Amino acid sequence: MPEKVTAGPLRGNPPPREAVCIHTRKVYDSCRDRDCMQDVRVYLTASSQAVLENAMSVKAQSAELLWSYVDVEPIGYNRGFYTVDVRSFYRVECDAFTGVGRPRRIAGLASCDKRTVLFGSEGSARIFSSDYVEDGEDLQYAERTNLPVAEVEMVDPVCLSARMVDPCCEVELNAMVADIPAHICSCFEEDLVIGSDVRQLLVSLGQFSIIRLERDVQLLIPAYDFCMPQNECPGNPDDPCALFQNFRFPTDAFFPPRASELNPTGCAAADQTNVGGCSCGSLSRRR
Repeated sequence: MPEKVTAGPLRGNPPPREAVCIHTRKVYDSCRDRDCMQDVRVYLTASSQAVLENAMSVKAQSAELLWSYVDVEPIGYNRGFYTVDVRSFYRVECDAFTGVGRPRRIAGLASCDKRTVLFGSEGSARIFSSDYVEDGEDLQYAERTNLPVAEVEMVDPVCLSARMVDPCCEVELNAMVADIPAHICSCFEEDLVIGSDVRQLLVSLGQFSIIRLERDVQLLIPAYDFCMPQNECPGNPDDPCALFQNFRFPTDAFFPPRASELNPTGCAAADQTNVGGCSCGSLSRRR
C-alpha cells in the first residue's frame, strides 16, 4: 500500500489521485518597490506642536504604518491595465531638543501617496453570491463587477531623517491631509494641528512594498488527497515544569551573534553603505 501523502516536500514523486477544479485568486501582475519619500510633513498633536515651537533641533526616531487605502481604476485606451493608488498613513515619532536636558518625544501623523500601473486582464462578468448574512434578510450579497483586486503588502517604514522649518520658509510641502479617517484620528490622544502658520516637522521615510493585481479564476490542479492534520492539538498539562522543558534554550540571549551572523553578505558590520556591491543598509539586530 503506498505511503499516505501529507503536506510538505514530496518524496518519491507519488502520482496525483485526481485533477480537481478550485476557485481562487490568480496573480496576473505584481511589482516590488522601495520608495524614499522626502520632506513629508508630520501633522503633530497639540502638545507635540507646542514642544516643537521651542525646539532647537529634532532627531528622527520611528515610524509606524497605521493604514493604507487602496483604489483600482481601469486605464482608458490601454485594455487590461489598471492604476493602483495607495494612500498610506503613518504615526511618526521624533525627539525634540529644547535645551541641555533630555529630549522630549513628539508624535504626529504623516501621509504619502503612491501610484503604479499593473496588468489585470479583462472581465465583464457581473458576480452574484448567495453567502449567508447573519441577522440579515435572506438576500444575496450585493452585485459586484469583475474588476481585479489589488493586494498591497507593506512593512513599517524606516524613518531616515527629520528637520523643522519655520512657517516663513518657502519649502515645497506635501498637500494637507484631508478627510482623515476616524479610526486614524483615534490613534492619537489629542487633536492634530494641520495649520500652515506654525513651525513644521518634515521627515524622510523609506518604504518597502509589494503590490499585486489578482483576479478570481477557476484552476484545474492535481490533488493527492484530502488534507488531514497529522498533529494532535496539545492540551494544558497539569505540570507546568513539563511544559517549560519543551521551550527552546535562548542561546542568543547568552552568546551575542558574530558580525558574520548578523550580515551574511560579508560586508563590514560598521559599514552601512553600498561598498563593492554589498548592501549593508538593512542589517537586523538581535536582542
